[in-house]
Amino acid sequence: MVANPFDLSGKVAIITGCDAGLGRSMCVALASAGCDIVGISRREPHETQSEVEAKGRRFVSIRADLSATDAVPFIVDEALQAFGRIDILVNNAGTIRREDALNFTEKDWDDVMGVNLKTVFFLSQAVARQFIAQQGGGKIINIASMLSFQGGIRVPSYTASKSGLMGLTKALANEWAKHGINVNGIAPGYMVTNNTAALRADEQRNAEILGRIPAGRWGEPIDLAGPVVFLASSASDYVHGHTLAVDGGWLAR
Repeated sequence: MVANPFDLSGKVAIITGCDAGLGRSMCVALASAGCDIVGISRREPHETQSEVEAKGRRFVSIRADLSATDAVPFIVDEALQAFGRIDILVNNAGTIRREDALNFTEKDWDDVMGVNLKTVFFLSQAVARQFIAQQGGGKIINIASMLSFQGGIRVPSYTASKSGLMGLTKALANEWAKHGINVNGIAPGYMVTNNTAALRADEQRNAEILGRIPAGRWGEPIDLAGPVVFLASSASDYVHGHTLAVDGGWLAR
């Protein structure tokens, strides 16, 4: 038995959408457990890099637009050039469009599905091929949503993409478990991030949301620290195809 199954010393993690909120928190959590980090974002993630390096770990920043799959080979090549291996992939980057389904455009559908599902699949495929070449397995963690379980309102492409992501998590787990690759997901509940600022500022909506959360509070990015380390570590070696809701009990209500 491993002395500390949560120890990630010597591991290398790629994390997309690393520059703020949940992505930054997960970078720091994995670094705290011993990981070196390859951070993918459209902007320079200065704060994330500083926090990771403060933990004594290396951080390599890759600027990439994940709205198309063109960046996938570049990301994998740069990670290998920097560290020589990849052990963990966290598919965190995502986008959303809000509009009534009757008025929803094809562009808004394609933009969301491209980032949230298509690029996730092809980046996972490329990283899984590298895992197999390394002959040591690996961990893929997809960041799902409450709308992987529910329908939502005025976000048809986001709901479809996040529901599809939970299904894809199961499908890839079924195929890749035999290679020692764990594919799992995390579905955050209502979190304190820039994306929810308007909801939290709306007194009525804020009260409605809090009224349904048994924990009685909004989630904080730090609430994903334990789950992401668990799913990235050997502690989860027998966990395959599962999406873990980190929601303060939202789905139980």
